[in-house]
Amino acid sequence: MMNNQPQIRRERMNEKTGTEIYEAYLCPIIRAAIKALPIDFKRDLEEIRLRINRPLMVYGGNKDYFLASDGRLLRNSQGAIMVTRKDIDLSIQFISNYSFYSVEEEIKRGYITIAGGHRIGLSGKVLYDGKSIRTMKDFNGLNFRIAREKKGAAKAVMPYLYHKGKFLNTLIVSPPQCGKTTLLRDIILNVSNGNASNGILGLKVGVVDERSELAASCNGIPQLDLGIRTDILDSCPKAEGMMILIRAMSPNVIATDEIGREEDSYAISEALLAGIKLITTVHGTSLEDIYGKKVIGDLVKNKVFERMIILSNKNDIGTIESIIDVNTKVNLIGTPIRNKVVN
Repeated sequence: MMNNQPQIRRERMNEKTGTEIYEAYLCPIIRAAIKALPIDFKRDLEEIRLRINRPLMVYGGNKDYFLASDGRLLRNSQGAIMVTRKDIDLSIQFISNYSFYSVEEEIKRGYITIAGGHRIGLSGKVLYDGKSIRTMKDFNGLNFRIAREKKGAAKAVMPYLYHKGKFLNTLIVSPPQCGKTTLLRDIILNVSNGNASNGILGLKVGVVDERSELAASCNGIPQLDLGIRTDILDSCPKAEGMMILIRAMSPNVIATDEIGREEDSYAISEALLAGIKLITTVHGTSLEDIYGKKVIGDLVKNKVFERMIILSNKNDIGTIESIIDVNTKVNLIGTPIRNKVVN
């Protein structure tokens, strides 16, 4: 029975949505504060940050706030809830359903994915055996990251990602927290499902979800919709995952998040030789910025990617600054698009 308890708990939790799921994994005082948050802010809530002996913080609407016990958002720490070790330890017990070993493999990676696709990042003492991380203990921080599935986020960019009905290799360039994962997820959904009214056929998409962020699988079941023709490798390193997909799943398109290692480059070359198209992301702010990155810069200089989408949060989270034809370096949109769906 012990082995089944975490699964039973997570499946039941999947009946809830949004912050309700997070509330169930938080210690009582913090749970009450989250429940008391203003409704409008709850809709924008992205992170709940617990740091031991530090004030409780929440992030949403491109701003962070301290949080009072009655749900008030504060601009300074005076009056905020102070997080204790007991708060963190109790939350860990709720997350693991009092069965630490059941989430030990996830803890090695520094996060736990729960029902609904939400992720809880962990910080603490890392136990390293000289070759790999064995586990983590003495937790001093938790980051509850709320996954938001926003269908329609890619609507503004999709017409630029095809030429004569053929999907083009696409790179999304974005600073942190500018909506790149949300945009990537919706592009995958659209490519997989196709658009019959526009004569766009659905394609087989293979997703390497190394950090369980795109499909947010829980107990092997994707919590977020990536389309009807999509196959997902969860918690798999990107290079190895791409090779598995090439050999076994005959994808038309491979999608990953945040490439940049040498081994990624080899796997991408193998995919291209097999005639497979690519969708991926990288942290950055401009075409020039990407040129300076070792692995991805070479791929861009060699014109592996045909389209580059550059995001920012200048006007709002998920602002589409430019969509570049990499071959000509021409920006295909006249002015930045404030993508309200991503926000």
